[in-house]
Amino acid sequence: MSLFVGASFPPTQWAHHTIVWGQQTYVMGIINATPDSFSGDGLQTGDGWIERAVARAEHFVAEGARFIDVGGESTRPNAATVTAEQEIERVVPLIRALRAGLPADVIISIDTYKSEVAANALEAGASLINDIWGLKHDPAMAEVAHAYGVPVVLMANMRGYHKHDIVSDVTRFLSAAIERALVAGIAWEHIIIDPGIGFGVTPDENLTLLRRLGELRLLGRPLLLGTSRKSTIGKVLGGLPPEERLEGTAATVALGIAQGADIVRVHDVREMMRVVKMSDAIVRGTFPHSEA
Repeated sequence: MSLFVGASFPPTQWAHHTIVWGQQTYVMGIINATPDSFSGDGLQTGDGWIERAVARAEHFVAEGARFIDVGGESTRPNAATVTAEQEIERVVPLIRALRAGLPADVIISIDTYKSEVAANALEAGASLINDIWGLKHDPAMAEVAHAYGVPVVLMANMRGYHKHDIVSDVTRFLSAAIERALVAGIAWEHIIIDPGIGFGVTPDENLTLLRRLGELRLLGRPLLLGTSRKSTIGKVLGGLPPEERLEGTAATVALGIAQGADIVRVHDVREMMRVVKMSDAIVRGTFPHSEA
């Protein structure tokens, strides 16, 4: 494995946001507006949950997160689906509260594959769509992203996919997703890709994707990597539960940055921000030199 060095993309600009790629790795903090989550951090329980969620997001931003990713439906394997109406009821009040309470340069993303949810979230103050089906599940999602002029994260989702070679499979899925985005009029600079660690992928395939992550750079778009607390880490480390997967997550973040990850989506922002800074100093040469 060789270190990724240098290659960058033109900035992504929209509304009052600008993301400059290549100079640093961005951190995306996860806010689960659900009563359940595989990682045990579902916040949508009891009175005052929105206030607790906003407080967590404020901590994430203080610790260095540039993105806050809000999801209203658990996407873990075998999780119960919720209706668009239920999802909207969960995420819209929270996004309004986040937009009112967070600095203007913080990017709130909506983690959904439903176009109706995405549109309502964008109206409430979100400014990026994170679609775990890469615009495939809901054909209207691409139209929403184009109409609102926001970037979209296209994730490869291998659930139900007849696989051959995992890196080739993910590459084909993402290539088709990129084409769907472009046909819908979404700007090239507004496309971000995600290999979909853990989505219809075996532990061995997850590790192969991480080992060969740099090959996805050939698609020409920035990479988001979401490995935080995932089951493959627990299995590699002998069956550890999600809350004990911090060090394993750190390893995937550091090695992902070495392979060219531009954004890392994490539960533990403070600790992963330290991993990001150290990794960027090595990979991107961001150490602030000073005279002895």
